[in-house]
Amino acid sequence: MQLFLDTADVAVLKALAATGLVDGVTTNPTLIAKTGRPMLEVIAEICGIVEGPVSAEVAATESEAMLAEGRKLAGVATNVVVKAPLTREGLIAVRQFAAEGIQTNVTLCFSAAQALLAAKAGANYISPFVGRLDDHGAVGMEVVSEIRAIYDNYDFDTEILAASIRNPGHVAAAAIAGADCATIPPEVFESLFKHPLTEKGLQTFLSDWAKTGQSIL
Repeated sequence: MQLFLDTADVAVLKALAATGLVDGVTTNPTLIAKTGRPMLEVIAEICGIVEGPVSAEVAATESEAMLAEGRKLAGVATNVVVKAPLTREGLIAVRQFAAEGIQTNVTLCFSAAQALLAAKAGANYISPFVGRLDDHGAVGMEVVSEIRAIYDNYDFDTEILAASIRNPGHVAAAAIAGADCATIPPEVFESLFKHPLTEKGLQTFLSDWAKTGQSIL
């Protein structure tokens, strides 16, 4: 499963990309707004750091305006993926983007039926929001599993990008459910490395090694 970083903070991205484990980046208007910088400038800088897909979201709600914005975003770099909402107008735009060879990520997906429509429209990625579904009494990962079954039934090429990830358990569950990718907030990405037993075991090994008085080098 590919791991994307859900951020527009370039400094944070650079630090985590240095691990070699970041496959792509997703942004949204909220994340861009937090930077206080021009959107196109931020997206261009991110695309220079990460070779994989970088999702940049349109702000328009009407299909023709989405198309105009999406074309401009796609012109920033070859790895830009235009992010559009899962609305009627959004899917009309996605279908046209597909015809033009522009990659798309359909966001704000909350049901398998919505995901079916996105795949039929030609979306490259579908982003089910598992955390927000959990917040509203549903089981977000069940929706991911349903989407996986539908896409496999009909050989859709659309990749499932699990979004609204809240914790390491979500990441593991997304992988088990068959998501192709997960987009992860930086703090959750950092927590993937950690487990108290790992820290405890390492301290024991280091202590025992120190007692030998040896050096590998």
